[in-house]
Amino acid sequence: MKEMGHEIVVVVGGGKLARDFISIAKDLGLEEEAQDVIAISVSRIFALLLVKTLGDLGSQNVPLTVDNAAKYLGTGKIPVMGGLKPGMTTDTVAVIVAERINADLIIKGTDQDGVYNKDPRKHKDAFKLENLSLEDLTNVFSERKHKAGIHQIIDPETVKILKDKKMKLIILNGFKPENVLAAINGESVGTVIN
Repeated sequence: MKEMGHEIVVVVGGGKLARDFISIAKDLGLEEEAQDVIAISVSRIFALLLVKTLGDLGSQNVPLTVDNAAKYLGTGKIPVMGGLKPGMTTDTVAVIVAERINADLIIKGTDQDGVYNKDPRKHKDAFKLENLSLEDLTNVFSERKHKAGIHQIIDPETVKILKDKKMKLIILNGFKPENVLAAINGESVGTVIN
C-alpha cells in the first residue's frame, strides 16, 4: 500500500489479552479507569511489536498522541498506535487520527467478515450486511456506551464521531490482510458504513 502511494496510520487494540488483564484488574477490585489504563498498555505492546516488525517503514516508536502520529506520517513513516486514554477505545483513536490527517477512508480489521445483523458466533442464521448507514449500525450494538474491554464490532462513541465528521468506514476481516488492499482498491469486501 505504501508503494502505491497511500499514507497509512495503524491503530491496534489489545484484543483478548487486554480483556484478560481487565478481568484480572476487576478481580483485584480496580476501578474502570485503571482497567482501561491496563488495556491501553497491552494495546501499546502490540503496537510496538508491529512497528518493530515494519522495520524502516515504521515510526520506530509508538506515538502517544495524535499529533505525534501526524508528525511521523509527515516523515514518510507508518505510525503504529495503541490506545491513548481511559474512556476511549482504539476505534475512537483511529477515527480521531483519521480526522486529524484528513483521511478519506478508515478500515477496521476484525475477526469477522463484516457487520452482521446479529452475532454470528451465537446465531447460525446471522447474515452479513454489505452496506450500512451509521444510524442502522447502532441497531446491531449489544453495548450502548463505553466500558473497559468493550467487545463489539465498533465502539458506540466512535459512531458519534463518524456521524459528526461524515467519514467512510469499511469493516472487514483483518485476519485476511489481502482484504485491506482489496478495500483500498475499491473492491467489494466487508461492510461499507457511511
